[in-house]
Amino acid sequence: MKSVNRRDFLKLSGSTLIGLTLGGVALRAQAQEQLSADDATAKALNYKPESTVDGAKCSNCMYVQGSDGEQYRPCNIFPGKLVNANGWCSAWVKKPG
Repeated sequence: MKSVNRRDFLKLSGSTLIGLTLGGVALRAQAQEQLSADDATAKALNYKPESTVDGAKCSNCMYVQGSDGEQYRPCNIFPGKLVNANGWCSAWVKKPG
């Protein structure tokens, strides 16, 4: 078995950390695409990019993340997808507060 000296260990650890960080950033960027009304989960939950329910929009749903004012935001119901802030689906629950 080959022993690893301290210098090689630190280089390997640093490279691994950088690789994991950049890989995670790349996956997050790639996974964020707008949800299509044709998506199977969107159809199952009756997602509409424009809400037809008074006072109920993705922007005031407890499952939506991101900053207020963003047109498309991540949603816990549709992982890796961005929903329209003006949209709605049957999983909508009013944000507390």
